[in-house]
Amino acid sequence: MSQYYAPKGGLPPQTSLMTGRAVFTEAYAFIPKGVFSDIVTSALPGWSQTRLWLIARPMSGFSETFSQYVMEVGPGGGSDTPDNEPGAQSVLFVTEGEIWLSLDGQEYELSAGGYAYIPPGCPWRLKNGGPHVARFHWVRKLYEPAAGVPMPEAFVTSDAEVAPIAMPDTQGRWATTRFVDPADLRHDMHVNVVTFQPGGVIPFEETHVMEHGLYVLEGKAVYKLNQDWVEVEAGDFMWLRAYCPQACYAAGPGRFRYLLYKDVNRHARLRGPGAFGPLK
Repeated sequence: MSQYYAPKGGLPPQTSLMTGRAVFTEAYAFIPKGVFSDIVTSALPGWSQTRLWLIARPMSGFSETFSQYVMEVGPGGGSDTPDNEPGAQSVLFVTEGEIWLSLDGQEYELSAGGYAYIPPGCPWRLKNGGPHVARFHWVRKLYEPAAGVPMPEAFVTSDAEVAPIAMPDTQGRWATTRFVDPADLRHDMHVNVVTFQPGGVIPFEETHVMEHGLYVLEGKAVYKLNQDWVEVEAGDFMWLRAYCPQACYAAGPGRFRYLLYKDVNRHARLRGPGAFGPLK
């Protein structure tokens, strides 16, 4: 049974020592779970009984492709007009409570571990009709069309319904729950769950053009971020720009799991913001 960490907010007492672990560098940002306090929440137009922690957004010279929110929707809350960006695609991943989701007229109920992909232009609504607070991640990215490639459809699944795929030669100690087939070129982003059993490792420094958002759902580990080894645990968030070297050692007594975003399957931009030539 998976346990997904979800922040509850609040504030540290005035008697607490300031022993935080937050780091922002030219290559990565590390936001520990203690930063998820009441004073850094926000609200969204069109949403009721809702607050959120906005933990990633496009920034010049850093991350450029996605935003990520940790949403908290109270009983009776939600939205009939959740997103004002018609070109945005979304992934929702529920960590606590239950939500009702309408996707293009189809209705679904999602509980902890529930996953939904929403393509651009798909009308959707979300409500919390239960008696308890619901919490979920909302990852957004502008969809990049590709010639001859159709738009992906909306779908709903869950962490429990998708079998993790072990990485080669790891004896199952490192596995990825892939909600989208990597060979499906309709998708220009992947939002997966990565699982390490105790002692599992990424045994080399991954260094690649895809940028990442990693939210730790369960357990603890030591993560290599650029030149630094950083101890991470459930509730922490890592934001890695392109080419940031990364590796991992799952050093905790239990399994280590995180929600992972990455951009995939499209040409590098040569014109416009973040590129070299003028926009045409």
